Amino acid sequence: MAHIANAPIDNLIDALFAPLTLGAMVLPNRIIMPALTRMRASADGVPLPISATYYGQRASAGLIITEATAISVQGRGYPQMPGIYSAEQIAGWRDVTAAVHARGGRITLQIVHHGRWSHSLYNPDGSLPVAPSAIAAPGIIYAPDFTQVAFETPRALDSAELPELVETFRQAARNAMTAGFDAVEIHGANGFLLDQFLQDGSNHRTDAYGGSIENRARLLLEVVDGIASDIGLGRTAVRLSPHGNLGGLTDSAPGPHFGFVIEALSRRKLAWLHLIEPRASSAGIADDASIDSANNARLFRHLFEGPVITAGGYQAESGAAAVSSGLADAVAFGRMFIANPDLPHRIRIGAPLNRFDRATAYGGSAQGYTDYPALAAGGGR
Repeated sequence: MAHIANAPIDNLIDALFAPLTLGAMVLPNRIIMPALTRMRASADGVPLPISATYYGQRASAGLIITEATAISVQGRGYPQMPGIYSAEQIAGWRDVTAAVHARGGRITLQIVHHGRWSHSLYNPDGSLPVAPSAIAAPGIIYAPDFTQVAFETPRALDSAELPELVETFRQAARNAMTAGFDAVEIHGANGFLLDQFLQDGSNHRTDAYGGSIENRARLLLEVVDGIASDIGLGRTAVRLSPHGNLGGLTDSAPGPHFGFVIEALSRRKLAWLHLIEPRASSAGIADDASIDSANNARLFRHLFEGPVITAGGYQAESGAAAVSSGLADAVAFGRMFIANPDLPHRIRIGAPLNRFDRATAYGGSAQGYTDYPALAAGGGR
């Protein structure tokens, strides 16, 4: 266990600067850069040179987790989203990992399939998006040209297609290793495909992948086991969002359901579990975070025996308190890392933070991406 709960700490912020082992990696601090949608890849999902600059600037994070990256053409869900299924994409990501490693950092690829949170416009053959059941997500989606269109009713995946889907996740993880990543985080959160299978509001199946809690967790666990067998448990992690409502997802019993999932993941001794707090369900939509919601770190921490990363609406002090109290082993800071490439240094010395500019967060080029200034003495580990 990597907890430092009840350890003597002269300064609460020091809790964020204790080293931490996450699987095969040793982190110099517990300040995590989580996956952040930025929409800066090419139309074909190839990371561009500016992304190597962006991630390299933030290499002082204890760990960088990349923006969600599609495992296949079918897995895409927003414009200029990067992928990890072509040779060109792998090469683009290799430039990113090289930039981070050259500055002494560590970087994980988050892999995802968007499922029903996609559109036929993303598929060259015009085929419908896929999901556990033919239930449309509510609301609208951005098309590849950044126009807004309504979600479509997806096609329910046939059970015979699921082994191939698992293999696609496994190939994405192997490609990530080829691209030089230190680990892979499987995105089982935020209303995307694996989360759609987990929750009974979106999964109405009657086969071995629907109905009971055990059945709805089956696909995620098959993906986890397959990837871990390929790249090792020490390089395999999962992100979950119990009680979250992104993508219109609901579950009739989120406590027992996610308790079962988290205990199953704990038995597998993954590198870490990444929990999103439901107060941050509006992330990407608004800058505020609801306080009237469940506390996933408090509810589920005791069920997972390995390291836990918590994310969602934290400031430096509240994050340090979560670590020092044992609620989590590390804390992810999203918008703060977008606006402050040298965030650990600023937290360490108590320096003012750059203000996050939502208007430049998605799409575009350098503005709001690589032009946030670091302090003159910042950027160190």
